[in-house]
Amino acid sequence: MKERLLPYVTFKTSRSGGKGGQNVNKVNTKAELNFDFQNVSWLSNEEKLRIGDKLRNKLNSEGLVQVVSEEGRSQLFNKERAIDKLIQLLEHALFVKKPRKPTKPKKTAVENRLQNKHKQAVKKISRRKLFDE
Repeated sequence: MKERLLPYVTFKTSRSGGKGGQNVNKVNTKAELNFDFQNVSWLSNEEKLRIGDKLRNKLNSEGLVQVVSEEGRSQLFNKERAIDKLIQLLEHALFVKKPRKPTKPKKTAVENRLQNKHKQAVKKISRRKLFDE
C-alpha cells in the first residue's frame, strides 16, 4: 500500500518540539505529510467522497489530507510514522459497515421474557401489606 501512496504524498519538515535535547534546536525532525487523494487514480469517486467526508477534520485549505508526526528523534522515523498514520486513517475512512438485518425475537425468547415478568409480578404482589378497610 505504501508504494501506491508515495507518488501522491509530499512531505514538509520542520523543527520538532519533542524529545531530543539540543538536537531539537538544530535538526528538522517533525514530518508533515500531505496526501492528494483527489488525483489518485486507483480510488473510485465514491471512495474519494467518503474520504473527503470522513476525514474533513484532517483536510487543509488546499483539500489535501494532512498528517503530522513528531514523536521520534529522527526525520526518517517520523516520515514512516506519518505514512502509517495515513494508512490507518484511509482504512478507517474506507471501511463500510454492513447494513443490519432486522430480525424478530424467537418465540421461546418472548415466552421466557413473559414468564420472568410474571414471576417478578407475583413476587411483588406477595410482598404487599394487606390493610383492613
